[in-house]
Amino acid sequence: MSSEHMQIGEVAARTELSLRTIRHYEDTGLVIPSARSQGGFRLYTEDDVARLMVIRRMKPLGFTLDQMRDLLDATDRLDSGEELAPEERETLLERVRGYEQEAAEQVEKLRIQLARAEEFAATLQERLTRVPAL
Repeated sequence: MSSEHMQIGEVAARTELSLRTIRHYEDTGLVIPSARSQGGFRLYTEDDVARLMVIRRMKPLGFTLDQMRDLLDATDRLDSGEELAPEERETLLERVRGYEQEAAEQVEKLRIQLARAEEFAATLQERLTRVPAL
């Protein structure tokens, strides 16, 4: 990954999250800026942006901050490059699988909601085309 550092405004633009939301995720320890500028500004890396994108994708699926933290912890440990005991690695993979399954279930529920919304919009459109002309 690139070691380029970004300020919060660029991160907000890249992730489409508000500054307030990013700061909230910092306050809760989900994302910790990697460095500070000489002026004391928080600086972020591509890895920090990737973490924020994971959070952004989990939020609409109804995952809690604790669940986000748990998943990020599991993926951090799997990606750390450190030697994991086989049973620890399997436990971490099992945690990630659980989130994958829950995400798939939420996606299916959203598909059903979307289909219903589209049907509703179509019935309204059809209703409007039946209004007799004056």
